[in-house]
Amino acid sequence: MPPKKLVTKQQILDAAMEITRNNGIDAVTARSVAAALGVSTHPIFTYYSTINEIKDEVLTSARELYHSYILQGLDEKIPFLGVGHQFLLLAKNEPELFKVLFFKTTPDGRKHAHDEFKFTLGLVTDSVMRIYKVDKFTAECYYRNLWLMSLSFATLIVTGNCTYSDDEMLLILTQTSLANYKAIKEIPGFMEGKFDKEKEFLALNEK
Repeated sequence: MPPKKLVTKQQILDAAMEITRNNGIDAVTARSVAAALGVSTHPIFTYYSTINEIKDEVLTSARELYHSYILQGLDEKIPFLGVGHQFLLLAKNEPELFKVLFFKTTPDGRKHAHDEFKFTLGLVTDSVMRIYKVDKFTAECYYRNLWLMSLSFATLIVTGNCTYSDDEMLLILTQTSLANYKAIKEIPGFMEGKFDKEKEFLALNEK
């Protein structure tokens, strides 16, 4: 009888990551991981009690990869725009891992997208405050608006429905950024929602 093939915990995680990249997190099962490694399911459960434990580690690895993209963005000339660029790059390069982070909810109802938004917000807030000379609340609302725009583009990318080029997406993000910044500077109470919306629209129509 040939000796049983030994596998490590890291090999199991690597196989689960590759399955996720190719077919999505729902394709990660004990059988699919075992098949990828050329072993029975027995070694899988030597390290893990349930398949959900493997999926949790896939999530952790996906989060670490996302964080590395964001940190690269912070090194660009305009950090918060660099973050937006890297956000879209992750969606393009790793669509299935992006879905794990931003489209999935854990069995206990925890929403990963909100966690990742808060993480990124914590990294870019100081940059926005410094560049735009605004307070923390305004900086956080400003970035939230841009993040939601970025998430819209990323959703189109990972679902195969994006018809915009990289340059077009970055232009739209820049236009949104400028529009928000102009409103912040010219309309008191804009981010707080404490302004006369009808009055501001009428004033714009008169120009």
